[in-house]
Amino acid sequence: MIIKPVFLPFYAKAALVLIGIMALGFLVILGKEILDPLLFGFLFAVLLLPVGDFFEKKLKMPRSLATFLAILLFVSFISGIGYLIGSQISGLANDWPLLKDQIGKSAVDVQNWVGHTFHINTAKQMVYINQTTSKLVASSTVVLGTTFGAVSSLALFFVFILIFTFLIMFYRTLLFRFVLNVFEDDSSTVVHDIVESIQKILRQYILGLLIQMVIVSAITCIVFLIIGVKYAVLLGVITGVFNIIPYIGVFSALLLSTLITFATGAVAKAFIVAISVVVIHLVDSNFILPMVVGSKVRLNALITFIGIVLGEMLWGLSGMFLSIPVIAILKIIFEKNDFRNVVPSNRQA
Repeated sequence: MIIKPVFLPFYAKAALVLIGIMALGFLVILGKEILDPLLFGFLFAVLLLPVGDFFEKKLKMPRSLATFLAILLFVSFISGIGYLIGSQISGLANDWPLLKDQIGKSAVDVQNWVGHTFHINTAKQMVYINQTTSKLVASSTVVLGTTFGAVSSLALFFVFILIFTFLIMFYRTLLFRFVLNVFEDDSSTVVHDIVESIQKILRQYILGLLIQMVIVSAITCIVFLIIGVKYAVLLGVITGVFNIIPYIGVFSALLLSTLITFATGAVAKAFIVAISVVVIHLVDSNFILPMVVGSKVRLNALITFIGIVLGEMLWGLSGMFLSIPVIAILKIIFEKNDFRNVVPSNRQA
């Protein structure tokens, strides 16, 4: 018996592709709670794999101990960044009375400008401010509860990431054998090539982002110290960390640095800080990022931006982080496979 291939018209193929994309998007949204930390764990496992291999092969440690030490070093690095930011924030808290005075003076200037420009007297402005303050105080309990819940969820999310990272690194041989068994024996060479390419590009991308973060933080700190910004180290580190977030991070760092500088200094200095952040971002985008990350991780700017938007729509902030690595993985898979040759063939039974 000969099985004849079925050729569908274009509109039928387009409808099937659209239904498949919708079903995949629904499953991705539905499985966010498990897929989100799993993908982060996979990225961190790829990043820490050389460290674990060094402990296991060079120092002859058991795989469980080598994996644990690699994750411990990673947690220590993250904790060091958190301690640096926290120590700077504590200094900001100590200067809170000065900040209040500066903000109060700025508020008076703004009130005078509003009254002169829009002819709204100060009494009406104060009534509106008092009403807004009363609403904020009334909802403060809800805000505190929401903040505590968000912090708790973030801590639990980080714990799940570490657990997945440990399990993926520990069972990496078993997982790779499972991937090989999914495909035919003729495809083993292609699967090996894809896995090695994914590891190489993801490791290069993540390490490049970390190096880029350190370089941007150092440059920003130096520039802010030259300008005379009071919390130059804090704002420099925040700018470097936020710079990891594609497209959105620079605007967040720009807004935060400008506001803190405005609260602790003159308007002219805040304006100089805003220009400096923009210039640093341009230098980073055109010189630092291509030089550090390399050309192998470059993706089409339009596809990257669409992926970031879709990632934010599906998973929020974590989706924005994961969008570029996922697109890079898909690019490798499509480049290593010639899907044009995948056509139905006649089989005899």
